[in-house]
Amino acid sequence: MADKVLMKGNEAIAEAAIIAGCRYYFGYPITPQTEVAAYMAKRMPKVGGTFLQAESEIAAINMVYGVSSTGKRVMTSSSSPGISLKGEGLSYLAGADLPALVVNVQRGGPGLGGIQPSQSDYFQATKGAAHGDFRMIVLAPASVQEMAELTVKGFALADKYRMTSMILADGTMGQMMEPVSLDLEVEPAPEKPWAATGTGMKRSHNIINSLYLKPEQLERTNFERYERYKAIEENEVLCEEYLTDDADICIAAFGIAARVSRNAVNEARKQGIKAGLIRPITLWPFPKKQFAEAAKHARAFISVELSMGQMIEDVRLATECRVPVTLCNRAGGMIPSPDQVLDAIKAAYNGGDDK
Repeated sequence: MADKVLMKGNEAIAEAAIIAGCRYYFGYPITPQTEVAAYMAKRMPKVGGTFLQAESEIAAINMVYGVSSTGKRVMTSSSSPGISLKGEGLSYLAGADLPALVVNVQRGGPGLGGIQPSQSDYFQATKGAAHGDFRMIVLAPASVQEMAELTVKGFALADKYRMTSMILADGTMGQMMEPVSLDLEVEPAPEKPWAATGTGMKRSHNIINSLYLKPEQLERTNFERYERYKAIEENEVLCEEYLTDDADICIAAFGIAARVSRNAVNEARKQGIKAGLIRPITLWPFPKKQFAEAAKHARAFISVELSMGQMIEDVRLATECRVPVTLCNRAGGMIPSPDQVLDAIKAAYNGGDDK
């Protein structure tokens, strides 16, 4: 068994990125993800990498664009307001088909909100990161170990499909400490014949650009890109199912909400209620097939979220509204307790009456 080290989630992301071959990091400090930048500032010079604290989040994402254009593995991280500032750059990365890893350790909003954990950037990550027609692969860790493993996975998927991968964590995942194995399986970066690396007069120039002046060409490019997205939806869905085979009440939750929900599911089972949990690990692509299968026997679904209710819409779509889907939530930086989730399970089991 590989030795484990005690690390914060933010530190695990940073070290895993280095293990994955990332040698370029650009960012700007914002709570609760500042440890990512601090760790990179310490480690990057020791591995021959480049750390740069940019003058703003906008500058950082455009530096990512520049390095990715050369075919190198590159990363930035921020928290919710900072990710909003990176929005234009995320669209430009998508428009130029450039791979990158972006980390969002979420905090409560809107606006400056607070510095406590949240999951209220779900819509932003999965549906509306910025202008235009594009997607990002969105990975949601539920442990510090997964913070490391999904970072490595994120780089591999970004390179494979030439697009942005996002780690969508929450402040709890970033700040909590757990034992982590850093014996990570890394896929080396593939050849990137599209990169702008200099020609040496041996090939035609590569042009990295997101501008298409002919609408027919832009339309064709968008359709081609969405064919790639279809392949991702078919081949890259990740989720964990816990006690769902016979579940009457099925919980949907990710990140810290899934950990809380798992405890509630266990307690419900002790009390004779057949509860189960589906934990999406890829928020996009969303595990539609798994939810549709569970909807064949479940009486109700409960979406447990650290938001006013965002993922619940995807749960309803995936289950085709065949069974009721209700929300169990806290917002603004608060976290549901296992007892709150258990009460929601009992209410759903009793048809809305938890007495």
